[in-house]
Amino acid sequence: MALVPRPLPPPGLCMDDLQTLVEKSSQLLGRLDGLAGALPDTQLFLYMYVRKEAVLSSQIEGTQSSLSDLLLYESKEAPGVPLDDVQEVSNYVAAMNFGLKRLRDGFPMSTRLIREIHEVLMTGARGGTKAPGEFRRTQNWIGRTTPGNATYVPPPPDRVGDCMSDLEKYLHDKDSKLPVLIKAGLVHHQFETVHPFLDGNGRMGRLLTTLLLCTEGVLSEPILYLSLYFKTHRNEYYAQLQQVRETGDWESWLQFFLVGVQDVALQATVAAREILGLMQTDRAKIADIGRAAGSALQVHQYLEKKPLAVIPEMVRELGLTTPTVTGALQNLERIGIVREITGKQRGRVFVYDGYLKILERGTKPL
Repeated sequence: MALVPRPLPPPGLCMDDLQTLVEKSSQLLGRLDGLAGALPDTQLFLYMYVRKEAVLSSQIEGTQSSLSDLLLYESKEAPGVPLDDVQEVSNYVAAMNFGLKRLRDGFPMSTRLIREIHEVLMTGARGGTKAPGEFRRTQNWIGRTTPGNATYVPPPPDRVGDCMSDLEKYLHDKDSKLPVLIKAGLVHHQFETVHPFLDGNGRMGRLLTTLLLCTEGVLSEPILYLSLYFKTHRNEYYAQLQQVRETGDWESWLQFFLVGVQDVALQATVAAREILGLMQTDRAKIADIGRAAGSALQVHQYLEKKPLAVIPEMVRELGLTTPTVTGALQNLERIGIVREITGKQRGRVFVYDGYLKILERGTKPL
């Protein structure tokens, strides 16, 4: 039987055991946000963080694309997995950037914006024939083969519009006294429960969480890859979502959600510090190589932005000659900063090894 969820917020929500978690989560997010703002090139980190979140969120849905596959795809090199998988991840990056730009241009978080973001997320990717950007007009379900034996059946199609309208009203409820992180957890769950699209609801719901934290001022940039926690605890994630539907136990879901925020904020802070330290160490190594240091530093700066690259792309972007870029890469390879990963003489691909290893933590496909 289809479930039509009650509008948010849930009545009688008990904050007794949640308040300490909210405070700790907010503190860790503030520390991460502050670190990101202090970095010499925040955009460099954002470029990679958004891609890591895209890979992780898509992996929860079963794609086999890794971070390296996405970077190869963006460098127009052949990834090691089906192109459909990488297109799906690439669309997630585009949808995140599209949503952030719309919000920063003053467009409100709304059902219209959610539909627009969903269209970017799905068009041209797997599931792209299932009405991108349109709320569903047919019944869907989660688990098993029919609505009759499904794990969960979302609201009937004729109730989706009303459910999403209620969710939009809650997004703009200025009288709510609940902390933003609690609001984000409630909105994520409600969206997944309504399941308003024929496909892409999981990815859209996780995107919505990041965008909400940015638009509410908890994060100044999208540097929280919460999908890492949902992927690591995938079975519990789905079980917690379902438990609320069956028992109304919002408190357990919110505890799970807030522990995830803490866990990922801490990991992201550690990773950002490691990356910063690695780059400073590597710049010092490059300075020691003598006359060739100038071009090697230019190539290194390029690899800080794109840690997986090919020579023609670097030549074009940096305005250097092919022999200069090749020589710089040989120097960087000699001192252990870059590694060539194809073993070929033509179409060689170079990776900024230490950087990519830090970023790739937790991104192996399930």
